[in-house]
Amino acid sequence: MDLVTTVERLPQPGETVPGRSFGRYPGGKGLNQAVAAARLGAEVLLFGRVGKDPFGTELLSVAKENGVDVSFVEPVDAQTGTAAILVDPKGENMIAYAPGANALVDEAYLGKILPVLSSVDVLLIQLEIPISTVGAVLRRLPPERPLVILNPSPAQDLTSLHLGRVDVLVPNIQEFQVLTGWGGSPEELERVGKVFLSLGVKALVVTAGAAGAYLVEPEGFARFPAFPVAAVDTTGAGDAFCAGLAVKLGQGRGLYEAIGFANAAAALATTKKGAVPSLPTLSEVQAFLARFTD
Repeated sequence: MDLVTTVERLPQPGETVPGRSFGRYPGGKGLNQAVAAARLGAEVLLFGRVGKDPFGTELLSVAKENGVDVSFVEPVDAQTGTAAILVDPKGENMIAYAPGANALVDEAYLGKILPVLSSVDVLLIQLEIPISTVGAVLRRLPPERPLVILNPSPAQDLTSLHLGRVDVLVPNIQEFQVLTGWGGSPEELERVGKVFLSLGVKALVVTAGAAGAYLVEPEGFARFPAFPVAAVDTTGAGDAFCAGLAVKLGQGRGLYEAIGFANAAAALATTKKGAVPSLPTLSEVQAFLARFTD
């Protein structure tokens, strides 16, 4: 559950700043990406755990209302995961995350769902669950199916993971910097990004907000400019991007088309407040893209 306060400016460490408003929004990367993919036309199964508390009940209801199958989500005796989010007038944010029940997505749970995971077309994973569980997923999946997209957020050491089972790694620019120590230039991004390719990742897509997205793959390097919009709140934009990428790749489209579609979904997500409330539908993305192709 996202607890969002809008502020005049983001605070410095130890500083208190006044808030303009407060809102509570269904969120979490798993839920956000599942709802986003469903709104973009995919058939979506959500996996994970929530608490047996009002937040957990509400999150499951929101997922179901948006066409997400939550049959495999387990309520457990724990607090549902929460995120405290500060948003400034430019739409930039700061987030602190308490995993709660997400920390209980363990290998015992994985054993129950692995046959289903092995049968889907695309598996989209985030790091708001234990990285040991993510590692077990990557080790135990069949070698060819499903296509795996890993969104390494929040950023943490990936060296324990079987990265050779990751088809597309999708960090944002800040996460990429944490993961690699990247210095900031696009030329260096390509060089540093190829380290992930040497570890077995098939392709690296780095999202960069208003700067768009970068693709590093064995064939080379490309930049995809962002679509111009008036950003209100960037919360959920990265999740919209990941979902858009997953939907298009699941349809058998290439990375270039998928990234363009994902960029459009992310841009639209910044034009509304909140995470789930801001996620666009397929028709909205198609209409938005049509403005740039006519």
